[in-house]
Amino acid sequence: MEWIFIGIGAVVLIIVAFVLGVLYRKRVAEREIASAEDEAKRIINEAIKSAENKKREMRLEAKEEIHKSRTEYEKEVKERRAELQKQERRLQQKEESLDRKADSFEKKSENLNKKLVEADAAIEEAKALKQSQMEMLEKISGFTIEEAKDYLIKSLEDEVTHEKAMKLKEIEARYKDEADQKAREYITLAIQRCAADHVAEATVSVVPLPNDEMKGRVIGREGRNIRAIENLTGVDLIIDDTPEAITLSGFDPYRREIARIALEKLILDGRIHPARIEEMVAKAKKEVDAVIKSEGERATFETGVHGLHPELIKLLGRQKFRTSYGQNVLNHSIEVSHIAGLLASELGVDVQLAKRAGLLHDIGKSIDHEVEGSHVMIGADLAKRYKENEAVVHAIEAHHGDVEPKTLVACLVQAADTISAARPGARRENIENYIKRLEKLEELTNSFPGVESSYAIQAGREIRIMVKPDAVSEDQMILLARDIAKKIESELEYPGQIKVNLLRETRAIEYAK
Repeated sequence: MEWIFIGIGAVVLIIVAFVLGVLYRKRVAEREIASAEDEAKRIINEAIKSAENKKREMRLEAKEEIHKSRTEYEKEVKERRAELQKQERRLQQKEESLDRKADSFEKKSENLNKKLVEADAAIEEAKALKQSQMEMLEKISGFTIEEAKDYLIKSLEDEVTHEKAMKLKEIEARYKDEADQKAREYITLAIQRCAADHVAEATVSVVPLPNDEMKGRVIGREGRNIRAIENLTGVDLIIDDTPEAITLSGFDPYRREIARIALEKLILDGRIHPARIEEMVAKAKKEVDAVIKSEGERATFETGVHGLHPELIKLLGRQKFRTSYGQNVLNHSIEVSHIAGLLASELGVDVQLAKRAGLLHDIGKSIDHEVEGSHVMIGADLAKRYKENEAVVHAIEAHHGDVEPKTLVACLVQAADTISAARPGARRENIENYIKRLEKLEELTNSFPGVESSYAIQAGREIRIMVKPDAVSEDQMILLARDIAKKIESELEYPGQIKVNLLRETRAIEYAK
């Protein structure tokens, strides 16, 4: 029983403790709620105060903005009013000016009407006087008006015919002089813009050797190797005392190039015997044929001439190994094409047609040693065979005067061909005469007082002279250059012209020690 009472007591105590805990928590919660309500009221009051402050600030800003806008508006209205007043004053001035002009115009109109009336009266009076004078002239001269007109017309016709003939003669002479001058200008401009280098082709080529022992191997036993090379290529091999070199001599550059390439391959390979020589010569021919094709394509690309038949391109490439008076025919054809194109552009002619005709004008020289006939006729036949333009064919036929040129393109190709061939240094000149001429030029120049030294350059087309600065002044240089030029003209014979270039230099030299 005691345990039962103890348990009941414990339960009662627990219940009492729970009730007391609940009551405590309720009081704490009430206190927190009251505190939160006070805080909320405080926040609300602060928010209300802040809102009222913002409201007052916004009202002040709005009032300021309204005042600013009103001020700007009033200022703009004043400016517009001032502008309107200016325009009104201008309009008023214009109206007054128009009124004055209208009054002036009315006065001028009245004066003009009066003058017209007076002029009509004067015209009638002049007609009457003219009629009376004509009647008097008819009586005095014994001619009627028609007879007098015929007489005057006949006399005027005679005078006009004579003056017309004289005028035509004068115009013809003037235009001829102008045409000559223009032609010189066009040709000079074309030459300046197409400044090509020229080197005369030689008849020999030199093949370097690694050592002199190789000469014996090239000659072979009893000369069989050298005979094989000469027989296969048609080129003479000159093996002399020249150290580490063999000279190939032949008039045909095509054969000489094949021999050079074959010999270089043999020397590099080291196996030199007739069978190997024949193999290397065949390879060299293939390489040269490839070079021919690439050179033809290069010529068409360089000149901008497109659409040529492949066979014509190959024939162009063969000109790489063809010379005329020592001048390379392919380089000559390319230069003629450029010059003809430049001249055509100056004259307003078809540039592409002129360049095409210039490039193909010597195409016959590619095979003139294989086909009978002149290179002109051979080239014309080739152009016809490969369907070239009739103007190109005619230009080829006429470039040496075999037929009369009928087109401007033919004339341009003829002129370009002459220019390219006549350029100093383009074609071979006797070397001894050439050297003597340059020596004579320098000797003549050095004979003038005040000349320190002189040098003939540009293949004799220019003489460069250094004068002594203490003996020749700046003003005297002009006179000295003219005197030298005059003496060169009177005592020397030379192609083209020679530029006399005087240089005067004063130097001051000191050493810092």
